[in-house]
Amino acid sequence: MNLLRAPGQLLGVGLAGALLLGTCACADRAGSASGSSAPQGGSPATAPPTPVASGPVTAVTTVLQEGDGPPELCLGGVAESFPPQCGGPEIAGWDWDAVDADSAQGTTWGEYTVEGTWDGEIFHLTEATAPTDPPALPHDPRLDPDNAGAVGDDTSEPEAQKLQDEVYGDLGGLGGWIENGYVWATVIYDDGSIQRYADGKYGADTVAVQSALQDVE
Repeated sequence: MNLLRAPGQLLGVGLAGALLLGTCACADRAGSASGSSAPQGGSPATAPPTPVASGPVTAVTTVLQEGDGPPELCLGGVAESFPPQCGGPEIAGWDWDAVDADSAQGTTWGEYTVEGTWDGEIFHLTEATAPTDPPALPHDPRLDPDNAGAVGDDTSEPEAQKLQDEVYGDLGGLGGWIENGYVWATVIYDDGSIQRYADGKYGADTVAVQSALQDVE
């Protein structure tokens, strides 16, 4: 069962025959920083954490600024209009004069490899260069057919779609889909605490969290 949730599937694999729901995750998903500690005691957390990166992080992404608004990292996909439309967390320290960019109708944008720090709300830039291929990620064992998740073939499509929508809304997902029995969700940044939250709320082997911002090795 493969259900594609949004065009901002930054780290996932597009699947033939997937059901495209056409929801562009172009809104700012950043919330108040809550740290990355796991909940204590037997009761699961009622809201996902917003982890802070302990070191530098990177992404290959579009940066866009509309009018007098702040420049933003478009980690959740870009609408194919002219000028393009997207949104995401604010990026501090950005200088359009230091990079090549396009501009039309009060909007300025470009695609870059960015590196900086993430405080749970704002991306603080340290370097921006011409876009490169995203770093290769290690194989995720949750993609192995022998390691299928809990959302199996006995789960009806409406049930799976309901779960996917709930997870996507709960985690503030940038993109999501169902593959190999897991509800996959891409978030701005995860240090493992969002995955632990999802496991506690939805059960083990149900949700697979991926991070759009990647730690710099």
